[in-house]
Amino acid sequence: MPAANRIHDTLIVGAGFTGLGSAIKLKKAGIDDIVIVERGTAVGGTWRDNTYPGVACDIPSLLYSYSFVKNPSWSRAYPSGAEIREHIEDMTDAHGLRPLIRFNTEITGLTFDEGRGVWTASTRRRRKFQARTVVLASGPLADHAWPDIRGIDTYRGRKIHSADWDHDYDVTGKRVAVIGTGASAVQIVPELVRKAAFVKVFQRTPGWVLPRLDVPMPGPVQTLFAAVPAAQELARQALYWGHEASATALVWDTPLTGLVARLGKAHLRAQVKDPWLRRQLTPDFTPGCKRMLISSDYYPALQRDNCKLITWPIATLSPAGIRTSDGIEHHLDAIVFATGYDVHLTGPPFPVTGLDGRSLQQEWADHAEAYKSASAHGYPNLFFMTGPNSGPGHNSLLVYVEGQIDYAVRAITTILEQNLRYLDVRAQAQARYNARLQQRLTKTTWMSGCSSWYLTADGFNASMYPGFATQYLRQMRRFRSADFDAVAHETRPRAVTSTG
Repeated sequence: MPAANRIHDTLIVGAGFTGLGSAIKLKKAGIDDIVIVERGTAVGGTWRDNTYPGVACDIPSLLYSYSFVKNPSWSRAYPSGAEIREHIEDMTDAHGLRPLIRFNTEITGLTFDEGRGVWTASTRRRRKFQARTVVLASGPLADHAWPDIRGIDTYRGRKIHSADWDHDYDVTGKRVAVIGTGASAVQIVPELVRKAAFVKVFQRTPGWVLPRLDVPMPGPVQTLFAAVPAAQELARQALYWGHEASATALVWDTPLTGLVARLGKAHLRAQVKDPWLRRQLTPDFTPGCKRMLISSDYYPALQRDNCKLITWPIATLSPAGIRTSDGIEHHLDAIVFATGYDVHLTGPPFPVTGLDGRSLQQEWADHAEAYKSASAHGYPNLFFMTGPNSGPGHNSLLVYVEGQIDYAVRAITTILEQNLRYLDVRAQAQARYNARLQQRLTKTTWMSGCSSWYLTADGFNASMYPGFATQYLRQMRRFRSADFDAVAHETRPRAVTSTG
């Protein structure tokens, strides 16, 4: 059968951590007819795209990997971006995934054929893929966003986004601005001050910063982990439960939340001696409401002779630089925008058409919701990775992703083994699940009044899971057949001719 007409068992969108992990677990379940479509030229997802100076993960190395694909050779307690990319490449080759991947293939639309129980994926190159099941693993942080700042198009210097770093531009001896003080900025600023003539950091809201306890991983420890996998698993479990305990301070506002605030202020006092600068860097929101920042060199970098923190609001960009609301124009050779992503809270960045022609983008335009973050009513045989309300505020994202993968593999195996035309979560089950979830969210720190990318413009939280990772994994292991409509095939679905 021509490749364009073939109906695969599973189509995976995205060759980052989540897509590759899904393929590994599907293969272990005996499902080999898999195709992975990736718009880039290499695996890695956000870790392929983010190559800015100082890029690293703020989750410990031993916890920032799958339990089923451990890496005993992490060189540090916290992994650098380059080392994570290397691990993803090794994972791809070790599990024979590269032949399954179609690089330079960008999805432009997904449409479900109810009669055949088949999803058809259109691509920018007009090639089509058909599959009985789909795993959407493109991720919420796939596309970076330029900020909506007046005059941004008038600036004549070099504009660099943190998620699309310009390695051809040498900042040595240059006057550089950094807009933003979030997770990327606290890693970039210390690197820039080492080379640039002067760095100005434009802050809108200070964040809570805790020290980064990063040390080299001793060689004997790496040798032990390679020889005795159980030792690495024991260390991983210790880190996991330590992070689980932090939920009592970061997910809910408890007396322990106050302890985190005191630790953050103590870290600030220890590293910043100037009282006025400390005041400028002191947050006024509950720890956990925004993403916690982990850095031991950000505060020292701000106090270097060639660095200055600017807290006046930006009025406009000008041809020469940045003009702040106090009337000062800052002349700059380059501006680094550490301003984050176009977070896909309304679904993937392409149309998804389900039963009866319904549109996922339209249904999620106001408030995205799914059943257990992984399935949506009206979009059968389609499974979301990092879907609505699956974000952690205290533990490794990959822990949550493992639960989503196991859920998807269980459902896909059911569809294929029972020759189902489709498996669709019932509307009542989805509504019941989300009503309880949103009620639980009202008691979390994320809803305590600060503004963050976790929330939509009207304050709806479609991002975070209001509980422990252990609770999340437990719910993903439960597969209630009563919550689904299952429609059987009489025969295996037939391919239809596709063009392109």
